[in-house]
Amino acid sequence: AWPCPSQIGEMLHLVGSMVDRSPMDNVADLRVLLASRHALLLAETQDEERFRTILDRAAGELDLPVWLWSATTGLARVGLPVQYGTRNPHLAIQFINDNGLPGVYVFADAHPILDDSRVVRGVKELAMDPPEGQTVILTAPKHEVPAELEGLAHVWRLRPPDAVELRELAERTFGDLADRDMTVDLSVAAIDELVSALAGLSLGEAERLIQRAALSDGSVSDGDLPSIRQAKAELLAGDGILELVEANVGSLDDVGGFDNLKEWLVIRSAVFTGASVSGIDPPKGMLLTGIPGAGKSLIAKTVATAWGVPLVLLDPARLFSKYIGESEERLIRALESVEAMAPAVLWIDEIEKGFATSGDGDGGVSKRMLGTFLRWMQDRPGGVFVVATANDVSSLPPEFLRRGRFDEIFFVDLPRDGARQAIFETHLERRDLDPTRFELDNLVKATNGFSGAEIETCIVGALYRALAAQREVTNSDVASEVAATVPLSVSRAEDVAALRTWAQGRAAIA
Repeated sequence: AWPCPSQIGEMLHLVGSMVDRSPMDNVADLRVLLASRHALLLAETQDEERFRTILDRAAGELDLPVWLWSATTGLARVGLPVQYGTRNPHLAIQFINDNGLPGVYVFADAHPILDDSRVVRGVKELAMDPPEGQTVILTAPKHEVPAELEGLAHVWRLRPPDAVELRELAERTFGDLADRDMTVDLSVAAIDELVSALAGLSLGEAERLIQRAALSDGSVSDGDLPSIRQAKAELLAGDGILELVEANVGSLDDVGGFDNLKEWLVIRSAVFTGASVSGIDPPKGMLLTGIPGAGKSLIAKTVATAWGVPLVLLDPARLFSKYIGESEERLIRALESVEAMAPAVLWIDEIEKGFATSGDGDGGVSKRMLGTFLRWMQDRPGGVFVVATANDVSSLPPEFLRRGRFDEIFFVDLPRDGARQAIFETHLERRDLDPTRFELDNLVKATNGFSGAEIETCIVGALYRALAAQREVTNSDVASEVAATVPLSVSRAEDVAALRTWAQGRAAIA
């Protein structure tokens, strides 16, 4: 039965927060849209079966029949024969208009039919003067809203599956595997890890990863988790926008320097990783600026390591598209995928590439993307911590840098003596070299003004020297590389000084 006006008012009050902010309850989102008399919805989904399940539940709660149109069969009420002559979408829309029956009318893969002006006109007439209780839903992986339908259509995006859906899927898949005489040997903890590893994927993608793991050796066990994570990373990297990064930095103690930053992370760790404290919101993120090569990327990995959560890299330069609206759409989809993976650290490298607004040469795309990102930062649920790095902070707009947008702005300066020694030790040990064989005190003094990246480059250069001479690397090899290197603090002394001047009073020292 249709809700009374007061109930509709309550639903409309909720629709803003539910449709745009809830990453979980798709059924409630869609039910609200149907109950609030939206005549035309453009549903974006690549998981048609999951959409159908959600639609059946939402429409069922409102006692609305569901009709489905397909280019291969035509229009039919679910469970009843196809209406003759409705494979033509224009005639199908005419049928809906003529019969005036309440219901939800779904056109699957509708984007090609919107190239037909008669179809667009028919849909527009339905949306402008809809019969009581009728809603038309056009589904597609992505919609380009025709100009004629702007203001009449509501775009609704199916959110990625949450942990409950993924766990239910895993249990169903385990049952299917058992029926095929395959073994499922996962501990309770491993099942939790599996659900976490599948977050951000569609149900179809998640099922295929489990099936692939089973088919490799006839079983699914705790040992399959690394390969499932790797397969997921490959899926995420498919569009080149998101990348699952291995934060292989060991513990916080293994990272040289950044004492203030490490203390900051430890203090906030409990709240981010699940402790509920009245009056304290989970940390949102940090903006890192400073001298190139000084360790901003390492800090992103350090955060993920300290909190024991996945690290997802977003390259803003890859968001841009030549098509109008596509760049913002890519950003929204990427952010939704990361939300579904929560808890996670979202690392946005060189964020000025995507959100700088110093000019209008891109037709305002950067400004629109900035607005999209800032709204997400403001409204998103907890569980995603943003680590944004910037080399050219001067190109970022003031609203991006204002206090409260990020929990903290850190300035990453060149490493001091103790940090440089730790950097030497880390890179030598990583290459199976004993640090005690090297005169670290002298090397530390000689590399005053060097970044961590420059120190690593010197060690790599020393290894090449030794390899060419067919002998073991020596302290002299490293010292020679140091002497031959002109650090950024010298070659771009004015730029480094300007960065330090900007940081005074604006940023905390990492």
